[in-house]
Amino acid sequence: MTGLYRPRDGRIIAGVCAGLARRFGMSPGTVRLLAVLSCLLPGPQFVAYIVLWIMLPNEERYLARSGR
Repeated sequence: MTGLYRPRDGRIIAGVCAGLARRFGMSPGTVRLLAVLSCLLPGPQFVAYIVLWIMLPNEERYLARSGR
């Protein structure tokens, strides 16, 4: 497993789903599908996505901070 960050490649909107997929060893397409399906349920899914977009660092910032 790797750290949680928004990667440079594989982004569709902000890279949140791609970052979550990398972190948990899943396919980005699967995470995106789950995110879209979850929007059919009541709850704050859009707010959670926006919060993750703001809170997750870009790959460059993550690598600079972790010294990798």
